[in-house]
Amino acid sequence: MENSEGVKIESTVVTEEPLISALDIALFVVIITVAYFWYFKRDKQSSSSEKKPYTIQPSSLSSIEQTSNSSFIKKLKPTGRSLVVFYGSQTGTAEEFAGRIAKEGARYKMKGMVADPEECDMADLVEMKEIQKSLAIFCIATYGEGDPTDNAMDFYEWLQNGDADLEGLNYAVFGLGNKTYEHYNEIAIYIDQRLEELGATRVHEIGLGDDDANIEDDFVSWKEKLWESVCSHYGIEETGEESNIRQYKLVDCSEVLPERIFSGEISRLKSYENQRFPFDVKNPYLSKIAVNRELHKSGDRSCMHIEFDIDGSKMRYDTGDHVAVYPKNSSELVDKIGELLNADLDAVFSLLNTDEESSKKHPFPCPCTYRTALTYYLDITSNPRTHIMKELIEYASDPKDQEKLKLMASSIPEGKKEFHEWILRDNRNIVHILEDLPSVKPDLDHLCELLPRLQCRYYSISSSPKVYPKSIHITAVLVNYTTPTNRVNKGVATNLLAQLIPTNDELPQPTIPIYIRRSQFRLPPKSQTPIIMIGPGTGLAPFRGFIQERDYARKEGREIGEMVLYFGCRKKDEDFIYENELQEYVANGTLTKLHLAFSRDQPEKKYVTHLLEQNADELWNIIGEKSGHLYVCGDARSMAKDVHSIIVKVVMEKGQMTNSQALNYVKKMEQQKRYSADVWS
Repeated sequence: MENSEGVKIESTVVTEEPLISALDIALFVVIITVAYFWYFKRDKQSSSSEKKPYTIQPSSLSSIEQTSNSSFIKKLKPTGRSLVVFYGSQTGTAEEFAGRIAKEGARYKMKGMVADPEECDMADLVEMKEIQKSLAIFCIATYGEGDPTDNAMDFYEWLQNGDADLEGLNYAVFGLGNKTYEHYNEIAIYIDQRLEELGATRVHEIGLGDDDANIEDDFVSWKEKLWESVCSHYGIEETGEESNIRQYKLVDCSEVLPERIFSGEISRLKSYENQRFPFDVKNPYLSKIAVNRELHKSGDRSCMHIEFDIDGSKMRYDTGDHVAVYPKNSSELVDKIGELLNADLDAVFSLLNTDEESSKKHPFPCPCTYRTALTYYLDITSNPRTHIMKELIEYASDPKDQEKLKLMASSIPEGKKEFHEWILRDNRNIVHILEDLPSVKPDLDHLCELLPRLQCRYYSISSSPKVYPKSIHITAVLVNYTTPTNRVNKGVATNLLAQLIPTNDELPQPTIPIYIRRSQFRLPPKSQTPIIMIGPGTGLAPFRGFIQERDYARKEGREIGEMVLYFGCRKKDEDFIYENELQEYVANGTLTKLHLAFSRDQPEKKYVTHLLEQNADELWNIIGEKSGHLYVCGDARSMAKDVHSIIVKVVMEKGQMTNSQALNYVKKMEQQKRYSADVWS
């Protein structure tokens, strides 16, 4: 076009046509038109960008109100508060601990508030020094491979990238982690050190809670010493007053219209009837169960292969991701609570935060019935923590029951022992406690305030989106076990899933809320890179997706690298899951080698770790000589640790390195994402 325009212009000169031709007029009009649209588009974008921070807010607040909402300082000052407790929580435990600390502040004349760092302008920390005897406490969990929780991500990045002057800020940190994981409490440790680097004053040493042992005991022990340090630092004394003040007040909602009552939705009312993309932790997708079949061939255990239908949802996943499943409690347990407390479970109620400044108005979606709260929102199957024992004391009419609760709520050695044995070892949940202490009759609304939120369950996705773009597969073992008190405890999610069997007729298919959680557990970018996969039991799940993806690439004509799988189970004829699939992948060349360990098919136990020790040359050939990737999925407590030790030993022997050199080599593999783990305890 430019050439043709050039020719035309050239010809106008040669033929000496009028000074202003039709073409000149046309070009002039085009230029004016472009300038006009550019100007007004820019103006519109400018206007839009000014409005953007407000249009994404859930409510139509003015800019001033919204700034105030994110400023925790503006909530502390007018209400005479000096204590703010931030939480970084993925499962709710850190948030619960934060609430307990804020509540206890009243005993030390420190009125407190709980704050979600995601909803706060954390730059306000520089202004904490303006509040007399102020204190910021951080209850921070470490999640995944040493990552901050979703709601603490922005704060973590602010600390990393910023250089705020935090002189005058007094702080303390409690971390929530698990020692079976390599990056134990990494985020809490970083925050504790970084705050000091920025000039803040540490009032009490960091506490490190271990969820693999007894994180409740770790927290209580740290908290007691924290208050001793606080009293010493500020020159204050404990008032001695107990702080059993309700955080929420009961509101009778019997007159609320049915369409305004929550019936199990996670956040938005009627969200399951009116599904809206995107789907996430607060807005799960109600997926149909397309397939639910048994994988075990015999025996008294069950392992399910389940396929969630995501056709039409716009949801996308990558091989190695996790799917979150929102469970619900069994009606049997829920009815039992109603029976024990002589309560009307179908009464409609709401719990309203007594702290008007709090961003959290309700502990769960309200209004709803007690039945809905106990079924969808509250955890009634886990072991209650000591603060619940303490709150139940006032409801015990029998002195013996009262004394037992007082002992378990105390921090003396005898009390800790009793709590450990009666609650943790005997695996009692709130239903069992109410059964075994019959005089304890708490108000149901108070119990609903005390119980933690029911959390979603995460499963490694056992399919590849290349092969199954319209469905998500999981591999789940049914959890049922007998406790020392001869009660049968059932896994909340797996027992629900076991009941969701699709039918072949036109009846509505069973559904369950899900969403996808991204993972760093990824195949190498190049399909030619060799990999070793170690996944006994359901640890095979993500590797089924890996193999499917490589098989898809092979069928497309692409070159694929070696794929070596180590799989183990109890008995070949009982729980060798996906056997036919794996043998087919070996036959067609996708799976280079399949190493199998059946622990109970011979007198001596045989595990995948034994096979790894026997195949040191193969391991080094792939991870050392060919720079391949190694993946581990399964039990973090023993298997994953043993695998790590074996890999270090192989690197030492075959790579001719010292122990420290081998450790550094494996560490570098992890940093390069050549050694990845997807493990649980």
